[in-house]
Amino acid sequence: MENPEELERRLREMLTEGEMQTGDSKEQERVNFAPKYEVRIQTRLDPIVEHTLKYRSMARELDDRYEDYMKRAQQSRPTNEWGQK
Repeated sequence: MENPEELERRLREMLTEGEMQTGDSKEQERVNFAPKYEVRIQTRLDPIVEHTLKYRSMARELDDRYEDYMKRAQQSRPTNEWGQK
């Protein structure tokens, strides 16, 4: 077993030798902690559309913030076995 002075000297050399690594620390954190897998669940109904339709059945909206989304969603909304959306 080496004496403490020798260990300290070796540690000092390891910490001071070579070039200091520079880079984007946020990017490195993202790479290190990024999930390996991504889970996606496909649903038949869009919860935003369903919630907006329910809200519109109860009250009048003051602005049209969801109008463009609702138009796109209604075009791509699946039909049931009777051909209804």
